[in-house]
Amino acid sequence: MSGISIPKVTLEQWRAFQAVVEYGGYAQASEKIHKTQSTLSYSVQKLEQVLGVKVLRVKGRKAYLTKEGEVLLRRSRQLLDSAISLEKIAENMSQGIEARIDVSVDVVFPYNELLCVLAQFSQRYPDTRVELVESVLSGGQDLLLSGQLDLLVSASVPQGFAGEPLLRLEFVCVASPEHPLNALDREVTLQDLKQQRQLVTRDSGPQRRLSAPWLEAEQRWTVTNLTTSIKALKQGLGFAWVPKLQIENDLRRGELQALDMEEGGSRFGHLYLIYKDKDAAGPATCFLAEQITRVSRDIAGNAL
Repeated sequence: MSGISIPKVTLEQWRAFQAVVEYGGYAQASEKIHKTQSTLSYSVQKLEQVLGVKVLRVKGRKAYLTKEGEVLLRRSRQLLDSAISLEKIAENMSQGIEARIDVSVDVVFPYNELLCVLAQFSQRYPDTRVELVESVLSGGQDLLLSGQLDLLVSASVPQGFAGEPLLRLEFVCVASPEHPLNALDREVTLQDLKQQRQLVTRDSGPQRRLSAPWLEAEQRWTVTNLTTSIKALKQGLGFAWVPKLQIENDLRRGELQALDMEEGGSRFGHLYLIYKDKDAAGPATCFLAEQITRVSRDIAGNAL
């Protein structure tokens, strides 16, 4: 069994090499990183000696990369970035900051706002990895129950957990403007819907325990993604109840049209924020939860 290889060139030597290139010479680099010229020169010479490759050529006060030096400079930057990142991760761990967060968000949550939340999270905790699952109905709940999530945004709260209310969502029954249901000279009835194709987003849970509240159409297409359902609606392939927040621009542009229903044209549901264990949640998990809550309040306020 072979032993672990030990690098012959130190990170300090790679940093000296980079500094001389970055600042254009030994004298300039010496002033910027507060190392003597002799120290920098020795580091680069030692690097070249160990590697058996010439990386710099000096003309006057200026240092120039060789072809070999160009390749090694690029790779050495990756090496130093990785080392700095490793130290940062270790520092975060010492402060209790999570290296990774697993979160599931129901697809009915407005995705533009979700991306804004993740962007803010990235700025605050750039070294924490986020594993995001976009779930439908029971999919996120099953992951939470199996211990695979830190946070869940779901339309219902699994037994044994406490959910914090986030959003009240309106679901509207829509189709394309050219769909036969939008061509009737009267209000659309539930009996009319039964004669047309309904588009349904499949429960992403392994047991598929939950379903849409109204599934009585004789024809039905089931898709796995809400975005696919919306695209199919625009092409006139059926009708569906869709979160109004997700299609406000489509309604405004006339690409989709709310059906003039006799009853049940709008339905309402709620989204909840659920922790795996709020008391044990780390700072990054709490920050992400706070941002989801904040943006949900903004959405609710704009809807008034």
